[in-house]
Amino acid sequence: MATKKGGAKKVDKTKKEAKKRPARKVHTQYKVQGDLLTRNNTSCPKCGPGVFMGKHSNRVSCGACGYTEFKRS
Repeated sequence: MATKKGGAKKVDKTKKEAKKRPARKVHTQYKVQGDLLTRNNTSCPKCGPGVFMGKHSNRVSCGACGYTEFKRS
């Protein structure tokens, strides 16, 4: 029988460093006035009041379901 040359390769088992990501800026989504809480962005009509829609230059879109409303110029 023929045998393989080289054998098994060694795997480097060192841990990788976690990437540093920017903060989510959730505090900019709400405005608190006394006991009253107001939402700054519009919420998605499909997902409900817990999911905000992202503001872009020509549209407003939901990150969860992909619903998009285009702005008229």
